[in-house]
Amino acid sequence: MNTLRAQLGQTDPDIFAALLAEEDRQRRGLELIPSENYAFPEVLALLGSAFTNKYSEGYPGRRYYGGQENTDIIETLARERACALFGAEHANVQPLSGSPMNQAVYLGFLKPGDPILAMDLSHGGHLTHGAPVSHMGKLFDFTRYKTDGEGRIDFDKVRALAKKTQPKLIVCGHSSYPRDIDYEAFKAIADEVGALTMADVSHTAGFIAAGLLNNPVAAGFDFVTTTTHKSMRGPRGGLILCKKEHAKTLDASVFPGLQGGPHMNQVAATAVTLKLVGEPAFKAYAHGVLVNAKALGKALAARQVKLVTGGTENHLLVIDTAASFGMDGAEAQKLLDQIGLTTNKQVIPDDPRPPMRPSGIRLGTPAPTARGMGEAEMESIAALLTAALCASDREKVLPALAAEAEALCGRFPVPGL
Repeated sequence: MNTLRAQLGQTDPDIFAALLAEEDRQRRGLELIPSENYAFPEVLALLGSAFTNKYSEGYPGRRYYGGQENTDIIETLARERACALFGAEHANVQPLSGSPMNQAVYLGFLKPGDPILAMDLSHGGHLTHGAPVSHMGKLFDFTRYKTDGEGRIDFDKVRALAKKTQPKLIVCGHSSYPRDIDYEAFKAIADEVGALTMADVSHTAGFIAAGLLNNPVAAGFDFVTTTTHKSMRGPRGGLILCKKEHAKTLDASVFPGLQGGPHMNQVAATAVTLKLVGEPAFKAYAHGVLVNAKALGKALAARQVKLVTGGTENHLLVIDTAASFGMDGAEAQKLLDQIGLTTNKQVIPDDPRPPMRPSGIRLGTPAPTARGMGEAEMESIAALLTAALCASDREKVLPALAAEAEALCGRFPVPGL
């Protein structure tokens, strides 16, 4: 590996310098974006492996190219491990990322113009859940349900919308909803109106696999989709679980319906990720993430910071920076970048501000926990964050806070770096 890095430095010093700078940024600062994490070292090794060289159009035992004896092994292992972890009947591990993963379900089981009920983006949903700016939002007839005044899902309103719109598919899951989801309630509504069910658990798959959050597979969902990084610490990629009755149609929707050859280095990395997620050490890690999220929420609330839904039941928190600090999320994100705390600006329910200058920021605990941080460090992070956003003399205060944050990070090495 050192030889390859030296070769990169000679071949393209500009790219090599950017790589070294990014590694330094990750060591000295702290990733608090809940969708980001530190991949297992084994994942990094496989992403740069010989599997990168291989085209594998088709599925195990039914490939279009020769030389597939090893790719068939890794894909079969990945599928079997996914089914075992989540209790699913079938798994497809070929989607290149989260967006095509969800598109494969929509395009495989619905017709253009079909009605879909999904979560509104500003209330916690995801861009791929039919946001108007997305292609899927234009291709299908999405109705978007919202949360109540406390930021929680109102199932009476969801049921009323379902009865009114008669969706072919009900989608649940989130990118900024700080609570666990009652999948059985969604399934009951879907059964009332004869809709298929899809849960996008991209943010929470690791906690579901560890038995710490509700499992939509156990609730009888037709489809469960998830990215393989985020809480699972795997490669950037997608995974779809489904009932056996949907397997053939789903596989055809992924290939050849939506994409060509899968990235076999990614599939191999997914396979080893699923093995690691099934081990006791990962369950301890996942538990630590949830404990840390609650501790961080408690520490922020104690400093009079307003949190959407008042706290968290999973790994993420959404801060209303407009109400808490009198600034929009873009300004808060920029200030926190200056002290080495990486967050992302975030819309809040029915946000009156535009998406690029929303009223909040989103943060989570998967990456800090992967570095070995615990509840005491969550208290320190809350103190750093609020001090930065409350600072009046920023030229004096921010450099001191940056040094404090760097010292904190220096005690907890980044896995794999």
